[in-house]
Amino acid sequence: MRKLIIPLLLLSGTAFGQSKLRPTIDQKAASLESKVIEWRRDIHQHPELGNNEVRTAKKIADHLRSLGIEVTEGMAVTGVVGVLKGGKPGPMVALRADMDALPVTERVDLPFKSTVTTTYNGQETGVMHACGHDTHVAILMGVAEVLAGMRNQLEGSVKFIFQPAEEGIYEPGVTSWGAKQLVEEGVMKDVDAIFGLHISSQTEVGKIGYRSGPAQAAVDNLEIIVHGTQAHGASPWSGVDPIVTASQIVTGLQTILSRSVNITQNPAVVTVGAIHGGIRHNIIPEKVEMIGTIRTFGDEQQALVHKRITEIATNIAESAGARAEVNIQKLYPSTVNDPELTAKMVASMEAAAGKENINYNPPVTGAEDFSFYQREKPGLFIGLGGMKKGGDPTKTPSHHTPDFYIDEGGFVLGMRVLSYFVVDYMGMKK
Repeated sequence: MRKLIIPLLLLSGTAFGQSKLRPTIDQKAASLESKVIEWRRDIHQHPELGNNEVRTAKKIADHLRSLGIEVTEGMAVTGVVGVLKGGKPGPMVALRADMDALPVTERVDLPFKSTVTTTYNGQETGVMHACGHDTHVAILMGVAEVLAGMRNQLEGSVKFIFQPAEEGIYEPGVTSWGAKQLVEEGVMKDVDAIFGLHISSQTEVGKIGYRSGPAQAAVDNLEIIVHGTQAHGASPWSGVDPIVTASQIVTGLQTILSRSVNITQNPAVVTVGAIHGGIRHNIIPEKVEMIGTIRTFGDEQQALVHKRITEIATNIAESAGARAEVNIQKLYPSTVNDPELTAKMVASMEAAAGKENINYNPPVTGAEDFSFYQREKPGLFIGLGGMKKGGDPTKTPSHHTPDFYIDEGGFVLGMRVLSYFVVDYMGMKK
């Protein structure tokens, strides 16, 4: 039955979104291409980690003010929020771009290559826009200029959210994300719908990818501590071996995906990434610590997987005479594109890129804190092509790597589709 849903969604989208402002948007976006590329290169050359995006934030705020947009700085530490009031009454449409870079040393040989360094988690490292947030900022700055130039024709208002710390803040005792903090500070209270995009180094320039419903995974941190009884390695029967018990738990966790999760609906991931226990070859240790990551799609699946992890770990440990302590830290919720909103905006994507360039994507097990906004109001998050035409995605460096590279030929499409979303959504609400 699910195969029949997608065509129905696609068909329903064609009835909406025929704004007369599209030709003006096309013209303005094309005229801004070189400026957007210049902004992107400048931001790329001066990357800043989460909650340290001071230079980037100033650049954004100065630009928004030059367009006559109301600006609020310092939200969620370094965030910038601008409000463009249209000439006619209507909904508040939000657009979001994330600003932060990553602790990655760039290897790509570019004239605007990052040479910034920092100390992160006690280690010296480079700082790089290795996920394309520099492109998101530059594109949204361009969209702000496009829409500000037609403010009198807008049937509503636009909120531009330039968000810090999408990649998170990792300091001793602190784990936080910019979107969550912005929501807590009330950024979504007057918003009717929110849109965002993410550049993809492995999707060809000129293409857009989307998915209705759960599109990206919830991500949670997993810690399991197995408590045993220390003993001499030559007489294991005199203790309780947490290493053997931990090994059985790792194997047992694999049955969650093969026997508990309905993988015909959505995938799930339970990965144990590290096991630490013991200090000497002939000593059975007192405890073993395991850490890992959990990826799920939707609240029900997340609750099921968490329940099964706890049951499997504690019961296997108990059967061995040991004790398992399970700690699960929820991080990002699943990125869920509102089905009704998504269906309505398909026509906007097709008009911006051409129907042949729209891809209906499978679920992505990566996570995005855009999900926090979608918990508050209907939202749509799409992918924008950033790989050179004719490139091979299997040979193109992925995100979060030193060789990450973006072709700048897709920036105009990014401006067009976000601008279309705004004016088309406003037209639907008349």
